[in-house]
Amino acid sequence: MYAIGERINGMFRAVAAAIKEQNPEPIQGLAREQLKAGAQALDVNVGPAAAEPLAAMEWLVKAIREVTDAPLAIDTTKPEVMRRGLELSGPGAIINSAKGQQEQLDVYVPMAIEYEASLIALTIDENGIPRDANGRSEIALRAVAAAMEKGLPTDRLMIDAVILPVNVTQPTPGHVLEAIRSVKLLSDPPPKTVLGLSNVSQGTTQRELINRTYLVMALAAGMDAAIVDVLDTELMDAMITAELLMNRAVYADDFLKAYRASAAG
Repeated sequence: MYAIGERINGMFRAVAAAIKEQNPEPIQGLAREQLKAGAQALDVNVGPAAAEPLAAMEWLVKAIREVTDAPLAIDTTKPEVMRRGLELSGPGAIINSAKGQQEQLDVYVPMAIEYEASLIALTIDENGIPRDANGRSEIALRAVAAAMEKGLPTDRLMIDAVILPVNVTQPTPGHVLEAIRSVKLLSDPPPKTVLGLSNVSQGTTQRELINRTYLVMALAAGMDAAIVDVLDTELMDAMITAELLMNRAVYADDFLKAYRASAAG
């Protein structure tokens, strides 16, 4: 699984304070910690509290680039902030994210091509989040069609079937798993699938347990990537073990250590 570390996000108080004070040390520390824990990319979000999102994104990406050249997932709803983040990140970045309505796809698919980036497309359109797997798949198909029409390789398209908190809508986790399976049939090569995993447990009393269990279920359904808390060691252990049991890694008695050594390069 392609693990995208979720922690460099201005919704976390320590990150918001670092951005406000332009103190790079907490940001760079989080970058190093997440990569050491197994992240292959880092989500970068200035958060809702940033007074000047464009300047904040510039500062944040530059601070991260001082310590790593790992791929960055630029996480913003503002096209001008996204563009600047991609410029500073370099090739191999990820656009996080575009809704699956045509107006947004027309903006972000060409941007992904221009900056040699991957694109996360949410199964959300002008009508909101579909209630079931079929509705999610229909929006995913629209994103696949837009990518193929404009020339973005479908294996650089990542479909996010949008998981919601289980305590708000309990049927949704099952619908999302079904959507992940169906997305694999939309094209050849198929788009990747991704989830902002921690949303499934938002507001619950057993967040870690729910996250860990759902991660394994989503992997078994065919999920390729997730935006996760890679600093949760037990969650990462569950992911590594699931990969082993699905024959994506070679068994060794110390397979957890072997996987981490391999991921660290």
